[in-house]
Amino acid sequence: MNSPVVKRSIVIAGHKTSVSLEDAFWRSLKEIAIDREMTLSDLVATIDTDRHQGNLSSAIRLFVLDHFRAQAGSRHTPAHGPGTRGAGSSLPAE
Repeated sequence: MNSPVVKRSIVIAGHKTSVSLEDAFWRSLKEIAIDREMTLSDLVATIDTDRHQGNLSSAIRLFVLDHFRAQAGSRHTPAHGPGTRGAGSSLPAE
């Protein structure tokens, strides 16, 4: 998957800044903003406020990763918890 780094200017709390992200992260970030009914600037401002270290680009990548991990976790509800031996379990019987 080819996703070149794209540098874009964005206004955060009235200040213009540049953020460099791979195109896939920009698309995902826009999708999240739409889902949350927020502007891209407002979402990035929230990410910027909540970050504790590192640069803004890294904070955005981690935010997008966490967002989709949480979505995947909420969709995946195993029939049996880890280590159980329910029907279809691949664990051997004792």
